[in-house]
Amino acid sequence: MTLIPFAWVRGCTRLLAPLRVLAAQGWLRESDVDAGLKLLHPALRLNRVFARVVQRQWVADDMLELTLQANGNWCGAQPGQHLQLFLERNGVRLSRSYSLTAVQPNGCVQIAIKHQAGGRVSPYLLEHLAVGDVLELGPVYGELSWPEAHEGVLLLAAGSGITPLLGLLRTALAQGFSAPITLLHYVREQGQRGFVAELQALQAQHSNLQVRWSLTAAGVGAEGSVGRFTDKHLADVAQLDQRRVLACGPAGFVGQVQQWWQAAKLPGALQVEAFTAPVLRADVSLREVRLGFARSHQQATANNQLSLLEQAEAHGLKPAHGCRQGICASCTCTLLSGTVRDLRSGALFSEPGQPIRLCVSAPHSDVDIDL
Repeated sequence: MTLIPFAWVRGCTRLLAPLRVLAAQGWLRESDVDAGLKLLHPALRLNRVFARVVQRQWVADDMLELTLQANGNWCGAQPGQHLQLFLERNGVRLSRSYSLTAVQPNGCVQIAIKHQAGGRVSPYLLEHLAVGDVLELGPVYGELSWPEAHEGVLLLAAGSGITPLLGLLRTALAQGFSAPITLLHYVREQGQRGFVAELQALQAQHSNLQVRWSLTAAGVGAEGSVGRFTDKHLADVAQLDQRRVLACGPAGFVGQVQQWWQAAKLPGALQVEAFTAPVLRADVSLREVRLGFARSHQQATANNQLSLLEQAEAHGLKPAHGCRQGICASCTCTLLSGTVRDLRSGALFSEPGQPIRLCVSAPHSDVDIDL
């Protein structure tokens, strides 16, 4: 039972300014102030961003869109960016990153969550999170943006990669973008096509928008395209040589799009975002290495194939992390000695004292990190 309604929570932000000054100057402890504010409402905090769930809507058989109303500490975001979400389960603080499918000026944001079998966060959010529940929101990040040029746009998505592209598409159409837009979404089965009703409505409303799906686990008789990404699926895209391309999906899908784009020599820069961690290049042979975790006073035998984040977790450590794909920088750690390999590019880094991202760095030699 809350002592004040949520509508007052956003309005309290300015009233708390004197307390923020006292906390910043060390006269008050922010944690003590937050403990008191929490008694008034679970979403009320001095500086941290909390949000209340105001709507749940299933947009595919395995995808739920949540509408969240943030407290007054929310600083805003752009469609297409990612939002870090925190929750506690059984005394353990967990975090995951989700794409913003919509951002509204009143502090409401929408995110879409795809069910991950065996996951620790998505099954709980989909099955147990209720309207009125409160979650903590972390920083936003991500660099996908709608092209500034007036040429046509090609959007390529696989799985939940549709979510940031949908956020950008919604905004572009609302702002009157009139050049040709083609959206091709790859999913395994018919029921996994996210936001079908909305996309079909947008296509009917905007003559410049074409939406298609490709079913990667379907038979020959399926509606639309069939199979994984191939340039044959783009054969009927008008003026393809003038399109700006944005792609989002698993690392393998993004890699295929990059190879096609380089061969096609299309204009402008290709914008891509992968939501799964890249795998180590196949030309790196398996080798045993030593890992040293300085602050934890641990030494471990590991290999040069898996990321430092995975191997730290395998040895009982719990590094801070978010996206697990090298975007959010939540897992940034200091390299003390040794050489690490960037899983995305294969580049080697060995300068002591430089920051590395654990989720996309694998040990190339014996390594010591400040963890």
